[in-house]
Amino acid sequence: MTRRPFALAAILTLMVPSCSSDPTGPSYDPDLPTSWASAVTNLYFPLVPGTVYQYESQTPEGLETITVEVMPQTRQIQGVTATVVRDRVFLDGDLIEDTYDWFAQDSGGTVWYLGEDSKEIENGQVISTEGSWEWGVDGALPGIQMHADPAAHLDEPYRQEFYRGVAEDFGKVIMLGQSATVPAGSFTGCVVTEDWAALEPGQSHENKIYCPGVGLVEAFHLGAGEPHEQLVGKSP
Repeated sequence: MTRRPFALAAILTLMVPSCSSDPTGPSYDPDLPTSWASAVTNLYFPLVPGTVYQYESQTPEGLETITVEVMPQTRQIQGVTATVVRDRVFLDGDLIEDTYDWFAQDSGGTVWYLGEDSKEIENGQVISTEGSWEWGVDGALPGIQMHADPAAHLDEPYRQEFYRGVAEDFGKVIMLGQSATVPAGSFTGCVVTEDWAALEPGQSHENKIYCPGVGLVEAFHLGAGEPHEQLVGKSP
């Protein structure tokens, strides 16, 4: 398996701060867009219907393969037409997670995360839907998935999702103009984010690399022995 450059790994490890608390305070009152684009075309997070991404991650439990498919159908959420993305996780060939995520891009080019329908599966049966949420339901609010101009928001924490006590993830752009080499190819001009879950302080800390015209190519959790996901294929 192709590994990320050691220099990049070292830099990322040194840059990770302690995020044990909610950096924006207990309240969340986002300035929500009033105008939306008809499609998600953000350079670092393009969602073209029919595109399928394949990722792999070696975990202590076995080989995880992740299939992310941009679906042709859309979903109406609070009057906004959202792009539907299906994310399935397999462990040694067995389906263990099946999630539908909903995204929309505002007229300025920022991609918003509007919710998810998440199912954890064991032996072919759904055993949990924990983490599911939808904008407008029970006080849930959308968060930012990718800024239109990441460089303008360097080191600026933002909420990625908000459903009090259920889904409270954060992110921030920490590096620009990076390169990445994964089994699917080599990429330049990439953006690196740091992501964490406010509900799990000290845990669920990871970095993600998004590259122009492709999207997510690599994700690695910060900690010895933690999963490291890489893009191994994309079609078309």
